[in-house]
Amino acid sequence: MTLRRAVFPVAGYGTRFLPASKAIPKELLPIVDKPALQYVVEEAVAAGIEIAVFVTAEGKSAIEDHFDRNLRLETFLAERGKDDLLEVVRQVGRMVQVVSVRQKEALGLGHAVLQAASVLANEPFAVLLGDDVIVGEKPAIAALMSLHRSTSAPVIAVMEVPRSEIRHYGCISGEPVSEGVWRVLDLVEKPDPAKAPSNLAIIGRYVLTPAVVDRLAATPADRAGEIQLTEGLRRSLADGPVFACTFPGRRYDAGNKSDFLRATVEIGMRHPELGPTFRRTLLELLADNGAALRDE
Repeated sequence: MTLRRAVFPVAGYGTRFLPASKAIPKELLPIVDKPALQYVVEEAVAAGIEIAVFVTAEGKSAIEDHFDRNLRLETFLAERGKDDLLEVVRQVGRMVQVVSVRQKEALGLGHAVLQAASVLANEPFAVLLGDDVIVGEKPAIAALMSLHRSTSAPVIAVMEVPRSEIRHYGCISGEPVSEGVWRVLDLVEKPDPAKAPSNLAIIGRYVLTPAVVDRLAATPADRAGEIQLTEGLRRSLADGPVFACTFPGRRYDAGNKSDFLRATVEIGMRHPELGPTFRRTLLELLADNGAALRDE
């Protein structure tokens, strides 16, 4: 079955980016010249996704507006002969069909996915987290979609991290199937590094099935009152295989200020228009401040 829908859980407050995220959804904070979320949506579209389901909350309507057409802006640009900018704006507006549902309470990632269930047409679907910006020649989610097509099973994206950092992620215990592919034996949310079953961290890309949604609906909330997607997937192991795989591209944690800055620098350096000038600027800054940076 063709995967046509992708869910984007974007209901969070973005407190780590306050005050910048007070009035602007953190997902729309720009990395160079595009909102962080646009990189993620473009990845999904490049892999063949046709319908973007945004799970939003109060104060997040700007996300829907960004991916909608803005006829007043288009008219303004057309009247002033700004054809290049007009085409950029139009491309964003026609990029993908948008559906929006509300998560009225912040009750976990699993709960967010459940809010989208009514518009998923009982079909397999992708989930892409906006904090995980993955940039590369091939769309990262396409690797998961390909594995799902050959197995009909749920698929989780994973990457190796230093064992000391696994406490910040969900992780898997897995049986190798082929290079970069594991059959999942267990999933653990943010384990103690000394007790973690592996250093394979779960990254914000999934392909899920209607059976996983059914399991999520029956998954109780944790101590914090949240329904965790990791726990729903762990329970789905009783229904059949779940697979994990690595993915192409460079992943940035756009919810982390330091990684957000790194993404801005590295993507800026590769920008076809801005890159050459930006690289020269960085070299000048390093020349002027190199000694101070080394002392720090």
